[in-house]
Amino acid sequence: MRADNPGPYTLSGTNTWVIGRDPAWVIDPGPDLPAHLDAVAAEVEARGGPGGIAVTHDHADHVEGVLALRERLGRPPVAARRLAADVRLADGDRFGPLVAHAVPGHAPDHLAFVAGAACFSGDAVLGEGSVFVAEDLAGYLEALERLRALPLEVICPGHGPPVWEPRAKLDEYLAHRRERERKLLDALAQGVLDEDELLDAVWDDAPQALRPAAAVTLAAHREKLRAEGRWPRPAGGTRAP
Repeated sequence: MRADNPGPYTLSGTNTWVIGRDPAWVIDPGPDLPAHLDAVAAEVEARGGPGGIAVTHDHADHVEGVLALRERLGRPPVAARRLAADVRLADGDRFGPLVAHAVPGHAPDHLAFVAGAACFSGDAVLGEGSVFVAEDLAGYLEALERLRALPLEVICPGHGPPVWEPRAKLDEYLAHRRERERKLLDALAQGVLDEDELLDAVWDDAPQALRPAAAVTLAAHREKLRAEGRWPRPAGGTRAP
């Protein structure tokens, strides 16, 4: 169920997913828009009432409506990794039919939820385009590899349409990050160190509205390369300080 909050970062809007019957489970209530929350609550009630609400990560467009939806549904338990919740989840934990998988990168508390052959990926994988990675790029790539190894039939993202070829999409995401890193290393080898110049060279396809997100992702790439000893030091060389 898509919220009416389109924008550069939310694409066509934030997706709220309702799965199962007797009870039904909600993944990411979305923004605090009364029409959206009313529609989600009606769907949950039509499916026999709530089992619980799961949160992939605590960005506002995914969690702003948590409290209002919880009240509409009679206060079912809320589960998340970092958000104040009834159930605090970690990697591998189960919440109803959902198994939590830690996928850092876009947000430090980010979880993907797997139920059967469906993965509810939040902002770790989108139905269109790519995500910005704020930190722990290495952990993000490792998590994508772990998701790729699962027998998934569909990825249900936080934004955009469902992905019916999960392995191909995950391969695409991994290849995209490798290509960004290759272009970044090429620019560094040419002596480019200024942030704006690196963005021009490596994220030249990013719309101006998304340049701040590109800068955040650049910082994540920089930290990964520094940890690997591959980011140039000011005096030359590539050993991490």
